[in-house]
Amino acid sequence: MHSHLGPANERLALHVLNHLPPEMGKSLVSEHVETRRLYNPLQPGIEQGKLQMWVDIFPSAIGPPGPPVDIKSRKPKKFELRVVIWNTKDVVLDETSITGERMSDIYVKGWIRGLDEAQETDVHYRSLDGEGNFNWRFVFPMDYIPAEQCVVTKKREHFWSLDETERKVPPVAIFQVWDNDKFSPDDFLGTVEMNLESMPHPVTRSAKCSLDQLPNNVQRSGGSDVKLVSLFEQKRLKGFWPVYNEVNGTPQLTGKIEMEMELVTGSEAAEKPVGRARDDPNQHPKLDPPDRPATSFLWFTSPWKTCKFIVWRRFRWYFIGAIILILFILFLILFIYAIPGTAVKKLFGIQ
Repeated sequence: MHSHLGPANERLALHVLNHLPPEMGKSLVSEHVETRRLYNPLQPGIEQGKLQMWVDIFPSAIGPPGPPVDIKSRKPKKFELRVVIWNTKDVVLDETSITGERMSDIYVKGWIRGLDEAQETDVHYRSLDGEGNFNWRFVFPMDYIPAEQCVVTKKREHFWSLDETERKVPPVAIFQVWDNDKFSPDDFLGTVEMNLESMPHPVTRSAKCSLDQLPNNVQRSGGSDVKLVSLFEQKRLKGFWPVYNEVNGTPQLTGKIEMEMELVTGSEAAEKPVGRARDDPNQHPKLDPPDRPATSFLWFTSPWKTCKFIVWRRFRWYFIGAIILILFILFLILFIYAIPGTAVKKLFGIQ
């Protein structure tokens, strides 16, 4: 036995893979990749890296082999995912205001799995019915390999790493709804994850939006298959998607997001640029500030609005009753002091 043939377990694995039965197919391993450790004579016993390769041996009887095969890695293409967060509906009310009303300070967060940068909308304060209005744009540039259906990310594993490590992950977009808190950590309300290659189709009306749109929930409930579409083929989708939170391992519907998702190539993004949020260039489509109700504000930064829309709206009948009572007492006191002294004596029986 020769040492250059490799370890016995690797030779055994190669023999098994090369002698698979026909029904299993030999396409499972088209070429065997050899891995060899690299050493330096000046530092014996210390591995200096690895070399990966495969070796094809051709019998001389069949003549020279064909042309060499280009095996370099596929280069990713530039894409840009544009997401407009229009509204939220029926979001759970997670907080209780100082006046006892159920409410939530809603904002939406989104990112692409594998890419560290998350983007957030502004906050729709004091939502009393779970509705949030945003008109806010997320822009996610990414490197994508269509043949492998994966996003390519590069980052350093550690701060002392010299080179970036390349990873390939599925093109999954994640959107979450949160409740904003100023004096404590924000509260998580719900999430939805969608693979852009096979994502649930949106619905046009919030009343029809439910967890039945999500394939994972349908599998648990035993319902019929959901309609899945590829954003890379459709290019643009608009409608409502559900968000959920798991309670005791069971997903519960906690809100609905109205979004418009568009996927463009790098060249199309350069021809028709757009800005994040409502920044310039604000186009495709142009986003106006949302028309939020007058009650949507941060209470401690607007004392007048707090008195007008919170305190007065909640306790106005108590204030009106107190004012009437005070006026009645004042009128009674003035009446007593205004009548003649003798009348007062007779009224109270004083001799």
